[in-house]
Amino acid sequence: MILDVPRTGTPTTSAPFSYPSHNIAETLAARARECPEAIAVIDRTQSRSTRTGERVGIVVSTFAELETLASRAAVRWRALGIGQGTKTVVMVPPGRRLFATLFGLFKLGAVPVLIDPGMGVRSLGRCLSEARPQAFLGVARAQWARRLLGWARDSIRITATVSRTVEPHQAPCDFESVSPVAVNEQDLAAILFTSGSTGPPKGVEYTHGQFQAQLELVRKALGIEPGQVELATFPLFALFGPALGMTLVLPRMDYTRPARVDPEEILDALRRHQAVSMFASPALLRRVATSWLAQGTRPPTSLKRIATAGAPIAPAILEEFDRLIAPDAVILTPYGATEALPVAVLDHRTILSETRGGTERGRGVCVGSPIPGVTVDVIAVSHDPIAVWSDSLRLPQGQVGEIVVAGPTVTRAYHNNDEATRLAKIADPSATEGVRHRMGDLGCFDEQGRLWFQGRKAHRLVTAQGPRDTAPVEGVACSHPGVARAALVGIPGTTRLELVVWIEPKPSIRPRDWPTLTREVAGLLAERLPETPVDQVWALKRFPVDIRHNAKIGYEELTARAARRRGDRVSFEDERGLRTRAIGVQGINRTE
Repeated sequence: MILDVPRTGTPTTSAPFSYPSHNIAETLAARARECPEAIAVIDRTQSRSTRTGERVGIVVSTFAELETLASRAAVRWRALGIGQGTKTVVMVPPGRRLFATLFGLFKLGAVPVLIDPGMGVRSLGRCLSEARPQAFLGVARAQWARRLLGWARDSIRITATVSRTVEPHQAPCDFESVSPVAVNEQDLAAILFTSGSTGPPKGVEYTHGQFQAQLELVRKALGIEPGQVELATFPLFALFGPALGMTLVLPRMDYTRPARVDPEEILDALRRHQAVSMFASPALLRRVATSWLAQGTRPPTSLKRIATAGAPIAPAILEEFDRLIAPDAVILTPYGATEALPVAVLDHRTILSETRGGTERGRGVCVGSPIPGVTVDVIAVSHDPIAVWSDSLRLPQGQVGEIVVAGPTVTRAYHNNDEATRLAKIADPSATEGVRHRMGDLGCFDEQGRLWFQGRKAHRLVTAQGPRDTAPVEGVACSHPGVARAALVGIPGTTRLELVVWIEPKPSIRPRDWPTLTREVAGLLAERLPETPVDQVWALKRFPVDIRHNAKIGYEELTARAARRRGDRVSFEDERGLRTRAIGVQGINRTE
């Protein structure tokens, strides 16, 4: 149904469900049986404001209607030849049609393949070639691109344009719901490609059991209850909404560019639907906080929880949001990855009162204590595969190494990528999933058992004085009130690796004041991190960032830019080439 919904949601108070089937589609079917008239999705993606200020074009779906949509989709996909185990690319914009498409596939036991459309056609083509899907479901524009660019032409045999999916009210009166097929918890449920921010995107294999375990961990870690209204600005996380019994609000925005969101749209969505929770990237939170503070507006007091992930969030942004939200509201910063989520969580008050000082003194970024049910260890940094886990690999508290995770949500393999699997997974028969995952992140534990992130392993720089990680240096640079973001990179010199810190000045800092700002940041670094002498501090108006969260910094591009600024002739055709050469300059001093 399409209507202008009231400003209040329609929460339910039912307890968490138990599901009779391992199939992830059963989560939606159970909600539809228990609370059919409760609102599942409020889709604002095609809405608009009238001259009188009214919002029209909001599409509301109950759990019963969403389940019917999923069943209708399943009937259509089955008629096309899609069935259990069929790898199916899904390229549909966020909205209830995306939910219907995905849950329709889950019902059949098919395997959705999800790839970020913003990563570019070349990367998309590589991902599709690697996945070797048999079916492709997408909107007309995606189908046009597939035909034009020849995506996976050797493997795709079924195609369909999703825009023709039948709406619930168009279903015939004798239509019967499609029950989810029986699956084992170890059966492949989906293939989710990473964003590729630190290397080629990889297809992460998710089983139905891992999805179920992830739902439970997310529910407990974030305090989610059925009936809560959630404003979701990240499509993949939004999939948790209907499965957890939440009323999901999808705002009108470009989901591939959260940093460009309209703050007024976010504010209207929160107020109109009395949202209790919001999930957003740090880039989106920074944009809306700046706007709301400037205009003197606040989110509604109904907003009790904000979860932000994708990249470390600056304490200054948390501080700004703390001035906007209700005293009993909380901002949570869950830590994890596509291959293992969630891993740890920390609230904003602990960050501002306890760990911020350590970040600004060069200790790194605290991501909190491991979530119950998840085991986190730190091992020596190595670029070699580790076949079998041994407790002797574990480093003592306080020592920096690579973060390794075990638990029910840890994925076992990358699809059709044995080499990446060999490098990232460690066999461990005692672990829940039989493997441990090497996060590719560096970190250490403090005396309270909290994990401190030090940076990505791929971004570690090896100097004559020893290895240097990014997060400690960047935390000091960002402690300056005029700095929005910072990045540590290295460029090869004639005799040693030169360290460069890029800073992104806040918009309030005029370009003519940038030289003063860089000198002040250089002074901070020299004072607080004398063991890490920095050769240059340079300013850049806007950092390159990842396409998924608009928050992960593009270190490779900044490394190439630094070399060009120094006068080197640099080709950026190889995204990681320069950084690889930079790390290799001090090869005789390598400690990894």
